[in-house]
Amino acid sequence: MALLVHLKTVSELRGKGDRIAKVTFRGQSFHSRVLENCEDVADFDEIFRWPVASSIDNNEVLEIQIFNYSKVFSNKLIGTFRMVLQKVVEENHVEVTDTLIDDNNAIIKTSLCVEVRYQDTDGTVGSWDDGDFLGDESLQEEEKDSQETDGLLPGSRLNSRPPGEKSFRSKGKEKTKGGRDGEHKTGRSVFSAMKLGKNRLHKEETQRQDEPAVLEMDDLDRLGIRLAEGMDPDSVSLASVTALTTNVSNKRSKPDIKMEPSAGRPMDYQVSITVIEARQLVGLNMDPVVCVEVGDDKKYTSMKESTNCPYYNEYFVFDFHVSPDVMFDKIIKISVIHSKNLLRSGTLVGSFKMDVGTVYSQPEHQFHHKWAILSDPDDISAGLKGYVKCDVAVVGKGDNIKTPHKANETEEDDIEGNLLLPDGVPAERQWARFYVKIYRAEGLPRMNTSLMANVKKAFIGENKDLVDPYVQVFFAGQKGKTSVQKNSYEPLWNEQVVFTDLFPPLCKRMKVQIRDSDKVNDVAIGTHFIDLRKISNDGDKGFLPTLGPAWVNMYGSTRNYTLLDEHQDLNEGLGEGVSFRARLMLGLAVEILDTSNPELTSSTEVQVEQATPVSESCTGKIEEFFLFGAFLEASMIDRKNGEKPVTFEVTIGNYGNEVDGLSRPQRPRPQKEPGDEEEVDLIQNSSDDETEEGGDLASVSSTPPMRPQITDRNYFHLPYLEHKPCIYIKSWWPDQRRRLYNANIMDHIADKLEEGLNDVQEMIKTEKSYPERRLRGVLEELSCGCRRFLSLADKDQGHMSRTRLDRERLKSCLRELESMGQQAKTLRAQVKRHTVRDKLRLCQNFLQKLRFLADEPQHSIPDVFIWMMSNNKRIAYARVPSKDLLFSMVEEELGKDCAKVKTLFLKLPGKRGFGSMGWTVQAKVELYLWLGLSKQRKDFLCGLPCGFEEVKAAQGLGLHSFPPISLVYTKKQVFQLRAHMYQARSLFAADSSGLSDPFARVFFINQSQCTEVLNETLCPTWDQMLVFDNLELYGEAQELRDDPPIIVIEIYDQDSMGKCDFMGRTFAKPVVKMADEAYCPPRFPPQLEYYQIYRGNATAGDLLAAFELLQIGPAGKADLPPINGPVDTDRGPIMPVPVGIRPVLSKYRIEVLFWGLRDLKRVNLAQVDRPRVDIECAGKGVQSSMIHNYKKNPNFSTLVKWFEVDLPENELLHPPLNIRVVDCRAFGRYTLVGSHAVSSLRRFIYRPPDHSAPNWNSTGEIVVNMEPEVPVKKLETMVKLDATSDAVIKVDVADEEKEKKKKKKKGSSDEPEEEEPDESMLDWWSKYFASIDTMKEQLRQQDASGMDSEEKEEMDNIEGLKGPMKGKEKAKAAKEEKKKRTQSPGPGQGPEAPEKKKSKIDELKVYPKELEAEFDHFEDWLHTFNLLRGKTCDDEDGSTEEERIVGRFKGSLCMYKVPLPEDVSREAGYDPTYGMFQGIPSNDPINVLVRVYVVRATDLHPADINGKADPYIAIRLGKTDIRDKENYISKQLNPVFGKSFDIEASFPMESMLTVSVYDWDLVGTDDLIGETKIDLENRFYSKHRATCGIAQTYSIHGYNIWRDPMKPSQILTRLCKEGKVDGPHFGPPGRVKVSNRVFTGPSEMEDENGQRGPTDEHVALCALRHWEDIPRVGCRLVPEHVETRPLLNPDKPGIEQGRLELWVDMFPMDMPAPGTPLDISPRKPKKYELRVIVWNTDEVVLEDDDFFTGEKSSDIFVRGWLKGQQEDKQDTDVHYHSLTGEGNFNWRYLFPFDYLAAEEKIVISKKESMFSWDETEYKIPARLTLQIWDADHFSADDFLGAIELDLNRFPRGAKTAKQCTMEMATGEVDVPLVSIFKQKRVKGWWPLLARDENDEFELTGKVEAELHLLTAEEAEKNPVGIARNEPDPLEKPNRPDTSFIWFLNPLKSARYFLWHTYRWLLLKLLLLTLLLLLLALFLYSVPGYLVKKILGA
Repeated sequence: MALLVHLKTVSELRGKGDRIAKVTFRGQSFHSRVLENCEDVADFDEIFRWPVASSIDNNEVLEIQIFNYSKVFSNKLIGTFRMVLQKVVEENHVEVTDTLIDDNNAIIKTSLCVEVRYQDTDGTVGSWDDGDFLGDESLQEEEKDSQETDGLLPGSRLNSRPPGEKSFRSKGKEKTKGGRDGEHKTGRSVFSAMKLGKNRLHKEETQRQDEPAVLEMDDLDRLGIRLAEGMDPDSVSLASVTALTTNVSNKRSKPDIKMEPSAGRPMDYQVSITVIEARQLVGLNMDPVVCVEVGDDKKYTSMKESTNCPYYNEYFVFDFHVSPDVMFDKIIKISVIHSKNLLRSGTLVGSFKMDVGTVYSQPEHQFHHKWAILSDPDDISAGLKGYVKCDVAVVGKGDNIKTPHKANETEEDDIEGNLLLPDGVPAERQWARFYVKIYRAEGLPRMNTSLMANVKKAFIGENKDLVDPYVQVFFAGQKGKTSVQKNSYEPLWNEQVVFTDLFPPLCKRMKVQIRDSDKVNDVAIGTHFIDLRKISNDGDKGFLPTLGPAWVNMYGSTRNYTLLDEHQDLNEGLGEGVSFRARLMLGLAVEILDTSNPELTSSTEVQVEQATPVSESCTGKIEEFFLFGAFLEASMIDRKNGEKPVTFEVTIGNYGNEVDGLSRPQRPRPQKEPGDEEEVDLIQNSSDDETEEGGDLASVSSTPPMRPQITDRNYFHLPYLEHKPCIYIKSWWPDQRRRLYNANIMDHIADKLEEGLNDVQEMIKTEKSYPERRLRGVLEELSCGCRRFLSLADKDQGHMSRTRLDRERLKSCLRELESMGQQAKTLRAQVKRHTVRDKLRLCQNFLQKLRFLADEPQHSIPDVFIWMMSNNKRIAYARVPSKDLLFSMVEEELGKDCAKVKTLFLKLPGKRGFGSMGWTVQAKVELYLWLGLSKQRKDFLCGLPCGFEEVKAAQGLGLHSFPPISLVYTKKQVFQLRAHMYQARSLFAADSSGLSDPFARVFFINQSQCTEVLNETLCPTWDQMLVFDNLELYGEAQELRDDPPIIVIEIYDQDSMGKCDFMGRTFAKPVVKMADEAYCPPRFPPQLEYYQIYRGNATAGDLLAAFELLQIGPAGKADLPPINGPVDTDRGPIMPVPVGIRPVLSKYRIEVLFWGLRDLKRVNLAQVDRPRVDIECAGKGVQSSMIHNYKKNPNFSTLVKWFEVDLPENELLHPPLNIRVVDCRAFGRYTLVGSHAVSSLRRFIYRPPDHSAPNWNSTGEIVVNMEPEVPVKKLETMVKLDATSDAVIKVDVADEEKEKKKKKKKGSSDEPEEEEPDESMLDWWSKYFASIDTMKEQLRQQDASGMDSEEKEEMDNIEGLKGPMKGKEKAKAAKEEKKKRTQSPGPGQGPEAPEKKKSKIDELKVYPKELEAEFDHFEDWLHTFNLLRGKTCDDEDGSTEEERIVGRFKGSLCMYKVPLPEDVSREAGYDPTYGMFQGIPSNDPINVLVRVYVVRATDLHPADINGKADPYIAIRLGKTDIRDKENYISKQLNPVFGKSFDIEASFPMESMLTVSVYDWDLVGTDDLIGETKIDLENRFYSKHRATCGIAQTYSIHGYNIWRDPMKPSQILTRLCKEGKVDGPHFGPPGRVKVSNRVFTGPSEMEDENGQRGPTDEHVALCALRHWEDIPRVGCRLVPEHVETRPLLNPDKPGIEQGRLELWVDMFPMDMPAPGTPLDISPRKPKKYELRVIVWNTDEVVLEDDDFFTGEKSSDIFVRGWLKGQQEDKQDTDVHYHSLTGEGNFNWRYLFPFDYLAAEEKIVISKKESMFSWDETEYKIPARLTLQIWDADHFSADDFLGAIELDLNRFPRGAKTAKQCTMEMATGEVDVPLVSIFKQKRVKGWWPLLARDENDEFELTGKVEAELHLLTAEEAEKNPVGIARNEPDPLEKPNRPDTSFIWFLNPLKSARYFLWHTYRWLLLKLLLLTLLLLLLALFLYSVPGYLVKKILGA
């Protein structure tokens, strides 16, 4: 489908001028050529073509604009023609002549004639009349031409396009070619786009692909950007130049410049986990231990006794050195184990697992203070088993982790809101079954050379498949495996491996591995990772993970079996596979379990079951695919392979692999079904006589062997000349092209987006104007592309082999892209000047998302491998994804390399490809590839450069679609290449001196040339033109012009011995001039541009060069532009870069400030004694004076020198400036010490200050009012507000309401209000903790509001405009911004003010980073340049820079165009000897007192086996070395040091302060944990005045005493004098004037005795705190502060070992001495005694059944302890036999403890174990635990219930037992909270809880207790006895008589239990017994009596 517009003429134009037309459709514009000097008719006669993929709508519009073209100004719009395409759509052909309308929509006279055609999908198109083409001579040639080539193309007449159209396209090409030359010059970005692997094309072709749209402004104007003056400039967008690719052939695809596979290379990782505490553990009275496992390493915390909420705060560190893939798949497992000891392993309570990758993908690579949910893997029907609070962080080398500041953390009790889960994972995860179904595999390699097999074969003739495969699946730390299929290359399993895990799982990948079972050890055959994020979607319309049944391809080492395979790692999935190994058919399904179902097996063991087999066809119908390749060039073959003939082999799967493709799947030819007829007929003359049956179209998969020829001393090439060998392979695969098509469409969108974003970044970087317009264009394209995807991707819905994943993915891709299109549209509207960077970041997210979506998890066709073979050995390979080669009729679906010439660089396989070995190119191949269905293959040659004839194999002669075995080019063109190599910068240091001897080698086709070698430099200026003559290129001239081959430039280091070292490589595209074109602007001469040099994956500098390729016409070289230019006679035959290409120079003066040299290391074991600095730039330079004795004084005597030099006008082209330090030895010898290259001089260019800036106008006074507004912050130190009062109250609450609220919060109104903190109670720590709260508050607000981002952006832009200002101005601007922010209370600042308790506590500034980071390294005028020496290491880990530093040069530079700006030289006091460096202090040695305050360290790396450390401080400065060894802190990773150290030093000799933390060891040497280095000199001399921080307020006594010996007024006077500022003028009181600023403030102060007196210090201090507002000299002064510095260990470079909080004061010794140092020693904990009286219990559950009566009763006792002191637990006596649950005790516990009020922690010192050397200090939250137990004599006591009270905030007890409910403890009702530290005495009833079988809380009793807190002194004065003892005994409890022990008092128990309960029964029994006795007696006595009676005795 295409829309064709033939713009014929424009008539009735006014005046005479140059005209240009712009035609726009669907946002894509073409420009016509420029018609020069037209009168009233402009005869354009040009044709434009838009290929359209979706049908044109009736209401779409075509727009044509006609401009007057101007070279200088913007083009002026003459008129516009708009046409609705309804008629075109209906009739397919319309011719229109109509008038234009102007800007105001008024009709003007000018009219235009245009013809529009629409070629619809069905191929219909308006018919062209012959007349259209006849008049054009050149065209008929072209037509003939194209018919010849068409004749060579198989079946080209069956082409779906009508014959005319092809020529029509060429016609457009011809026409626009000429036209475009005349068109304006498109400015090109100085940074070439090639550095991203983009093709660099001809300059004039705005329509070309890949041209970065980085256009100079004047050009942009001409492109009609200011077309519509009326348009809002914020809505103009610049379409991508890529959108306009259509009239140019594009037969080459982009080469990839980065060589090394990044995966697979091991790196350093550190996983640090802090286990803080656990809560709500399920189980009664347990002794929990937490086990932390990472991979296979386990570590355990200590055991805590009998508690369900243990507090650990233990820190574990795991170090790894593995590749990222392995690292991120490791599982972190946190499990809680109950009662583990030496003898038994304990029982698992519950565990939590997550993979390292999940943590690493978190912001900052960490989870901080999050709760992990424990679940029991063996019982999935149970609920959660508790929570563990932990910090988890994963640090790779060079990652900077910002840990939140370790302050006194308030306990966040919101567990649900802080779960250890990534965003978007629901808190309630359900159990699920993961079914991994393994069906079968194919194409396995031989895995066995076993002798036995050969012996068997020899004897029995039995030949078996030599592999015994099984499949192993790893997931979430578990693995399961299928059965082994003996001897099978095509095993059939049909089994499923079932995992049970929580869903969604916190493990991203599942690893599926085919392994070979072997008696000795099993090895992996191939590995596949299933990324669960790619096969599921967690959105609300998402789907569970699902996959297949589908084939996945596995890649690994080469297939030939060797016993020791050096590439075995590749089979394990590490690194990029170099060969196809096998493919596996698998499926995956997930089922969420209903855990309430009783039939469910509750274990999570992995199970393996049979799976239902699936049919063959379920993965798609098997189709025959055809792969064709033509090798157009093979060069740069490494000389090691140059001896033997070389052949190239191409394989796809096992097809084409003749050497070891053993087990080729025997695919039947697909049977023809009756419905296939029409498909068959597509292949011309295929009456199935293609002799395929006979297998004659056998694949040809390798090129004939050929002997390489020498190119130069490093490389060879194959002399293909005009004979280009071809390969073709038939293969059979399931037809799943749709998957690949969809991926390709998304890839295209993403490529375009990436390219656009790179352009925008480039524009911002090189400060081109209007980057926002380009970004709008990018967003337009994006939304356009998304719409295209929606229309294209929905095809083939009915495909029966589509899996559920295909359907769901398609749905979610459609949804995603639809929303992305919408977002892009809305974003486009928001792109403004100042938001470009923000929006750019958002677009980067789009890009990642697109790339993620485009990655298809279900493979179909395996990747294509190209191997270079020499001597039948595989040498080097390249791998091309098959989707990139896949053919489709629809342009967007086409693979990006299909039918294109691709430049491939072959690399060594596996580990051999790492490091410098892998960076040398093994071969460079220009390869044309095409992959598609056999039945579509008529077009497979269409993308080749034209002008060839096919050579076919014998059986293929005369068959049209039979592929050729080679091509013979009949057309060739001869060219000359001119490479203008100007200079390179920031190259790689290849020699031990830290420099290199670089030369460049330029390769083009099969020739190479070198520049000269420049010795000892990293920034060579070669200034050399290399001429390559007689280059023969094959193909059509026109195509070569549009798509020249690429040039490869390699930079080497010349070594006198041995081979040259490779230093980097880059690519370029030459600008091509054909013989018939003029060598004139705009294209010629070409401009120099920067090309990024890569070394492996790392950038290694830039090359500044230009390349032109000139066709040698029939007249020979005479036609070429003459090579004229200054021929350097002294340089011999070397030709310099000609004038016109070399940059325009102008004279600059560079002034150098030489200050001194520092820390110079030895050179060749000799110390540096007499160093000198040489400065060189562009061949000119200056030397410093020599330092005569480096040891005595390393500073220079002459400070400022200058030199003049010619530099390019364009700042971006400025050469680097080289600083070298040499040591002058005896006898005039010089040794190089080290060097530094300043790659960009831009920051040192002097820019005159902007006098219009607001703080420059010195007229009028500006009053800055500073009433003493107290710093308003809550005082969390002395007096904690209770937990709920953190809520921020709005400002507008009236005061009385506030009071009410406060009272309500406090509970009852009779509680005392919080009192003002008493001055005497405050100390430095109060100030410190208050400041930390402030800092956290600010950080929180920044996060919450994110409000500053916009302003920051504005800020960056302002800076960007002014260019690099001088440091002070930058600081000034930044301050202006800051002030704006602080003055207007932003969303974050309003509410914070009045609500917080106004505790008047002065604060300091806590910086969560180094002070240098905040103040720009104190390089406001003195810069530090690191001197480097030695080779750059090949480790890409970035550890390199540090080790190469051999010293530092201190100084500065300033450059300006020669006549010095007047305003500078006219300034008062201008001293010409100092040039631009006025007012610089002298650099004579000076003695300084350095006072280092070390506050504390956090998160130290454990140094001992027990996972702890015993840290102490060591300080080194010059010769002073202080080791504070005796004050080590035992077993602490967060030690509080609180010490200050005084050192006397003399600058400049001793200026580097090192503060280290060591680990004390009883035996052996102490280990360094980490150290931090501070450059004191830069601080001392800085204008920011970092000697002693300026406090917030001035006071002369108390905790906030002024530390500086100079008072604020003295400091102010001195600053004014130094800065030549008028002032300070004090007076009237409370007012000071400096320059034109007036500051006001308090005018009185009181001394120690409370006497008030007048003072100027407050206002002076106010002026100092706002010094940055002073015009001209103002800058931010360093406030009183504490900085946080990372500790680093040289053995573990790049990984933080902890942080140290400190600050440094410096006082010059020639000034008055400072006072005594501040006391910051750690607060001593205060001793308290807690007395707890347990009065009664009630409603205790009854546990026992009575021995006699079966009654329920309990023998109750109460146990209590303070957390952390379980061993000191105390029990009451037992209240036996409580029948009602009531117990009476009157029992007193005494708990003495040490308490730190500021941190709310109890401090315990105890030995960890009997072997410990000393006591360890623990800090534990103050919590009291009370438990009730049921006493048993013969078995363990039964635990009944417990409550834990946090003494700082616990629910107030209920007045009566009845009011006491369970909710009080669970926090479900709002109970007033109290603190025992404020209340001192509390009495009440509290509930006791336990968990029932369902893990629910139940009330198991209530206890009445009284808590009484006394300080140790009070307790001594007023002692009491424990239990019921003296003194102050408690009375005995009044227990019922039933309370006793039955077996001690049997009578009593009979009396109480039996008689009490059964007395009526007993009485009845007694009566009955008496009656029975009577009866018995009666019966007994009746006979005798009767006898007597009878006998009458």
